Amino acid sequence: MTLAPQDGAEPPDDAPLLQAVSRFVQACRAGAGPVPLGVAVSGGGDSVALLHLLHRVAPDFDLHLRVVTVDHGLRPDSAAEAQGVAQICAGLGLSHDILHWSGPAPVGNLMDQARRARVDLIAGWARAQGVGHVALGHTADDQAESFLMNLGRAAGVEGLSGMRAQWHQAGLCWHRPLLGNGREALRGYLRRHGQSWVDDPSNDNDRFARVRARRALRALAPLGITVDRLQDTIAHLAQAQAALVQMTHQAAQGIATPAGALHLPPGQLAALPPEIARRLLSAAILWMTGAPYPPRGSSLTALLHKLESGAPAARADATLGGLRFRLRARGLLITREPRAVMGAVPMGQIWDHRWQVEGPAPQGAEIRALGAAGLRACPLWRETGHPRDALLVSPAVWQGEALLGAPFAAPGGDFRATIRPEFRMFILAH
Repeated sequence: MTLAPQDGAEPPDDAPLLQAVSRFVQACRAGAGPVPLGVAVSGGGDSVALLHLLHRVAPDFDLHLRVVTVDHGLRPDSAAEAQGVAQICAGLGLSHDILHWSGPAPVGNLMDQARRARVDLIAGWARAQGVGHVALGHTADDQAESFLMNLGRAAGVEGLSGMRAQWHQAGLCWHRPLLGNGREALRGYLRRHGQSWVDDPSNDNDRFARVRARRALRALAPLGITVDRLQDTIAHLAQAQAALVQMTHQAAQGIATPAGALHLPPGQLAALPPEIARRLLSAAILWMTGAPYPPRGSSLTALLHKLESGAPAARADATLGGLRFRLRARGLLITREPRAVMGAVPMGQIWDHRWQVEGPAPQGAEIRALGAAGLRACPLWRETGHPRDALLVSPAVWQGEALLGAPFAAPGGDFRATIRPEFRMFILAH
């Protein structure tokens, strides 16, 4: 496999792509030393091109690449395609792992289930590899197609401001280094360097909304609605989105986080512009649950209306997205719903999407919610000042039915529980 022309000359069309991945890698550096980076490669042209580009710049940045492919098993050729990626990696001298999905649930959105499965599988793989950054091969064409799809769903500024170039999820930092580059530019790169790729046959299946959006783009081109033109529109909307994020971040000032809950002072939510109030509630749901998407806008609007309508009496109760909202005279308390919290996980793992618990636990110890039984075993919990509803869903260390530690209901013990990132930083990062 040839990664450069035989005469050693650098093709001029390669330069923008190499610059894009170089800027991305430089931004990932936290200091001196090697940079471990995961690359998700499906075998399609976009991800294969990303892998080759990163391989070329790796020596300049002491970049240690680890490659992963998720074999979703949805098509007969998926296993062969994963093996094809393994062969590419072997030719480049790179480590490669294939992850297998057990398959979709009998009901629900198939593509959404597959996407969630990819995120979960890759996140678990990356943590096991000691990798904190993962690069994906999305392009400007993906941006444009997503814009049209979201336009059809009557999305607001957030949904129309483009795919994120970087975000935090499942304990990792995810990146899309090639969002500013077109799909055909990447395929041209691969042709110049004699590298083949796999075209997913589902890309021609009108059953999928993305395929319909791709064809709609071609039909809209005579009106000047092209990938490049939509890139400009998306950039303008992204600026507006950034301003709204900053306003939401400012609005979160003064919000307390007792035992991982959120407590808004009386009147704070009602005093905000409706758009910022909705964004604050959405951020609370995403922060506490680890969900990839917020609830529908209509659901958030209904929740906000219910909380605002209860303001004169200073009393309202609601649930949404796995959270409980309780408005009282002392303010609004937002906690996890007890029935929605995660089950037990072994010590050392992230619990309920955001909690890290540390301490000298014996073998077999696990993390799960404190619950009513655990709270009864902490007779001094009222002295902590934390709300009871927050403590019930706070992390605790158990061995069987024996409570070993409750960092918030019985502080001062051997165990410590932390959330990363804290709420206001989460707003900025998401």
